[in-house]
Amino acid sequence: MFALTSGASLADGGVEFVLKSVIRVDPPNETVTLPVFQGTFAGSPVYYIVTDSSDDEDAKRRKVNAAPKLRNALGTRAVQSVVDAGGVVQFSGTVRFASSRPFRPGPDGIPPGAAPFPSSVGDENYSSLITTGNGIVLNASQVANASGVHDSLVGLRLGVTHPEFPTAVGEVTLSTFGGAWNTAPLLYLHMDASTADVAALEGSTLAPNLNFAPGLGSNDPGFSARSAIIPIENGRERRGDPERQGIMSFVQNQGDPLNVTQAFPGKQGDTYSPVWDVHVLRWTEEAIAKNQRRRMRSASDVIGEFNKGNLRDTGTGPPNPSLDGIRANDAISNCPIVIRLPSVDPGKRGQPQENRW
Repeated sequence: MFALTSGASLADGGVEFVLKSVIRVDPPNETVTLPVFQGTFAGSPVYYIVTDSSDDEDAKRRKVNAAPKLRNALGTRAVQSVVDAGGVVQFSGTVRFASSRPFRPGPDGIPPGAAPFPSSVGDENYSSLITTGNGIVLNASQVANASGVHDSLVGLRLGVTHPEFPTAVGEVTLSTFGGAWNTAPLLYLHMDASTADVAALEGSTLAPNLNFAPGLGSNDPGFSARSAIIPIENGRERRGDPERQGIMSFVQNQGDPLNVTQAFPGKQGDTYSPVWDVHVLRWTEEAIAKNQRRRMRSASDVIGEFNKGNLRDTGTGPPNPSLDGIRANDAISNCPIVIRLPSVDPGKRGQPQENRW
């Protein structure tokens, strides 16, 4: 097992802990352990994580990612109003977690005519974005309650204490996906999605209210609460191929979809947001025939192939000017970034990871 604690450095294992609240991370197995907090819904316990804050100082205090753009979602249904009752968050919305996931990637992909539907569904008030009315928006996905647990939950340990997180009631271990930003491999959580198909494919909670976050097709920090994620629909499909990538490969259980993120915490001013605006692209038949498909590792990679006509967008939303006009798909995926590996994919360290990378 290749696991690092949050005190490790780039020199220790090639890992940059982007999310400072990480307790442990196991890159080969793509899991991360975070502090878990207890709130309530209608008097019953709810367990949740905090990964992002719209306020820089609050983010430092909580050891989470700073995402100032989340402020732009205040006053919309994308932000759930909660009550802070002496340090205990009282939620106005919650999740129905199911005990089994109805869709899992497999060698045969999605059966013809099947409509994937997620096992975890938020109610009409649920959103992972919350505020107590203090002007700060937190990204606080619920991971467990009396109905069950989140699909990405690997382990939940209550009663474990960590002095740096005095209000936590334990720790939770979650699975992640591998992706890339600016050619660097990274791991990110997959917690919530605004549409049933995205939630089912990711193993995320269905949270339609997230799509009320402003800024469809925009990365403008002046009004958008979103930042783009770019999945490739039909990349190369062979396990172990270093150029493998894509949704179709993922649903055949060949590995992670290896999506590209547009922004990164702390690296691009105020443009990062975990509220990812989905922009799906597809290789053209001509590009496939000419064997031009390769793994996209940055937004500039994608833009270059799009402008050459090798990649075509599949969205019907507005063209995104920060992506040279690639159209958005009108779907949100809440995926906070956890760690970055500047030069080596997680699967190349410790043990083979052909099934993921």
